[in-house]
Amino acid sequence: MGNTELTPEDELMPVLRRLGLVGEAEDARVTPLTGGVSSDILKVETPRRVFAVKRALPKLKVAAEWRAPVERNRYEVAWVMTAGRIVPEAVPEILGHDAASGLFAMSYLDPASHPVWKAQLRDGHVDIGFAAEVGRRVARIHSATADDPGIARRFATDHIFHPIRLEPYIEATAAKHPEVSNRLMALSRDTLATKKALVHGDVSPKNILAGPKGPVFLDAECAWYGDPAFDLAFCLNHLLLKCLWNRAAAPALLRAFDALAAAYLAGADWEPRANVVARTARLLPALFLARIDGKSPVEYLTEEGEKNQVRAAALPLIAKPPRTLAAIRNAWADRLASR
Repeated sequence: MGNTELTPEDELMPVLRRLGLVGEAEDARVTPLTGGVSSDILKVETPRRVFAVKRALPKLKVAAEWRAPVERNRYEVAWVMTAGRIVPEAVPEILGHDAASGLFAMSYLDPASHPVWKAQLRDGHVDIGFAAEVGRRVARIHSATADDPGIARRFATDHIFHPIRLEPYIEATAAKHPEVSNRLMALSRDTLATKKALVHGDVSPKNILAGPKGPVFLDAECAWYGDPAFDLAFCLNHLLLKCLWNRAAAPALLRAFDALAAAYLAGADWEPRANVVARTARLLPALFLARIDGKSPVEYLTEEGEKNQVRAAALPLIAKPPRTLAAIRNAWADRLASR
C-alpha cells in the first residue's frame, strides 16, 4: 500500500474481504476516526459487525518533519496479543492483520462505554482508583515480560523506537536547549541501551480508555523491548502537564500521580525498585520539557507563560535529576501554588 490515504474502493475493501471481515456481497460503511497523528484509523460497519481498522503512516501528521517505519504496525499487533495474554481485559481484540497492506482490524470500543481518559481528565473527572489501576496493569505487563529472551528478540525495535520516541522527544528538545543538551543526549543513549521488559511506548491518557473492566490500552506503535521506566515516566508526565490544562483539578491530578506511581512500583519486581525510580526520575523532566519544545507539543498549552512555567520547572530537574518521583511532583506543586 502506498502513501495515499486509504480508499474503500481501491485499497481497504479487498483487504477486509480477504481477511474475512467483510463478505464478498456485503456493503460496508467506513468512517474516519480522529485523534491520532501517526495512523489512519477507521470505523467499519457492516450488517454483521462493527470494528476498527488502523494503518500506520510513514509521515506523522505534525508540523515538524517526523517519519517512522510503517512496520511498527505489526509490532503493535504483537504487543496487543502479548499484553492480552497477561491482562486480557486491558486490550482490544485483534480481528485480523494484513502485514503486506500495513493494517490491522480490532474490536470497536464504543465511546459511550469506553470514554477516553484524556477527556475525563480535561473535564476534571479524576478517578484516583482508575489511575492506580493504570499503573498496576502496566507493571503487570512489564513484570510478565521482564528478562524474557523470546520477547526481547520479538520486539528488537530500536530502529523504530529511536525515530518515533527518543529523537522527536528527547533529542529534538536537546537541540533547543544547549544548556542541558549533553544531559539529554546521554539520556537518549542510555535509555536505548537499557533492555529490561516489553514497553508500550505511548502510555498516554489519549490512548487509554476507561472501560467497564478498567483501563484499556491502545496505540502500541512504539512497542519495544527496553526500559520500562519510559512507560511510567511517559504517563506520569501527562498528569503533571494537565495541571495547567485544568487548574481546578490540579490537586486531584497530583493525587492521581501519586496513586499511579505507587501502584506501578508495588508491582515492579524485576529489579530493585530504586533503580526503576532513578531512571524514571531522570526521564520524567526530560519528557515534561519535550511536550513543550519537542516535535510533538501538547495541543492544550498554547500560552507562552504556561510554556515558560514548564521550562522553569523542567530545566533544573534535568540538570540535576532528583532521587525520587515525589521530589518532581512536589517541585511542580510548589510552582503551581506560587502562580
